[in-house]
Amino acid sequence: MGKSYGFVEITGVVAAMDALDIMLKAADVSLATWERKLGGRLVTLVIEGDVAAVNASVDAAVAGAIKKPVLHAVIARPHEETVRMIELSASRWKK
Repeated sequence: MGKSYGFVEITGVVAAMDALDIMLKAADVSLATWERKLGGRLVTLVIEGDVAAVNASVDAAVAGAIKKPVLHAVIARPHEETVRMIELSASRWKK
């Protein structure tokens, strides 16, 4: 299928790393970007891959993370402006 994004927002950096590890092991996805807000209390992870893989990864993180995510979502076939925002966020840490 096409490109999609999966979002998981979770409280705490350690819980976020746990959720990211679960997502990356669950399916063929990659980390697109991440954001840390409120001094690290909220961490948003954004993964990318095909729709089925992203759905499986997000579902695995929701079910298995050490903390329950604050929110989660999957965007299939993202609008070009959404892609631009993800790329802008990623440009802050990808070199």
